[in-house]
Amino acid sequence: MEPLIVFLALFGTIFGIAYVFLTTRNKERLALIEKGVEASLFNTKGSKFSIAKFILNIALLFMGIGAGIFIGDLLAGSIDMEEEVAIPSMLFIFGGLGLVAGFFITRNMESKGD
Repeated sequence: MEPLIVFLALFGTIFGIAYVFLTTRNKERLALIEKGVEASLFNTKGSKFSIAKFILNIALLFMGIGAGIFIGDLLAGSIDMEEEVAIPSMLFIFGGLGLVAGFFITRNMESKGD
């Protein structure tokens, strides 16, 4: 019974956030249209989704996680650091470094016109 309650609460939360987001966006757009604002305002000017950039970021994240596990295990064995502290801390540090590296690589790719 308890997993059902958790599932329903999770589904309700996701549905509520999506509903509020979509209805608010719709109301804002209708208000702008009533005021006579151009429709070009609704066009997104950001970069389009690229599966290659997404895969690159995920790969760098997983490489960082792998390096974090490896370095954390080395730290736990070499300097007698507790394994419960060494591995999670290195996971977060190297996972974050992987995401930062992915950000800079994709930014360079976008600036070169790819």
